[in-house]
Amino acid sequence: MPKKLSFSLIAGDKQGSAYDWLNIDHDAVRIGKVRGLIKGKTLTICSINIFSEFEGNGCGRKTIEMFKKSFDTITADRVRYTAVGFWKKMGFVRRKDGNYVYRNKGLKTK
Repeated sequence: MPKKLSFSLIAGDKQGSAYDWLNIDHDAVRIGKVRGLIKGKTLTICSINIFSEFEGNGCGRKTIEMFKKSFDTITADRVRYTAVGFWKKMGFVRRKDGNYVYRNKGLKTK
């Protein structure tokens, strides 16, 4: 399933929200959402939700891989204990504040 994912960004300022939203779709069916904050080449993920009927198919992993191609720094904010393994597998490192961060050394920052 993950090969056919598409993503659409809904900027928070366009909808009167403090957050930016990313819809995750598969063949025109919404399978999840990401709530975050985008500042230039930095993304803070506040929540990522793959709907239960689509869990276990690699959709979360594919979404994070797409983010890694687009952002220099990604922070997973307030990670639940049950999700720590996922973030570690994705290459994120725990910070002192309890958040997990990924820094893309391959992208150029201005």
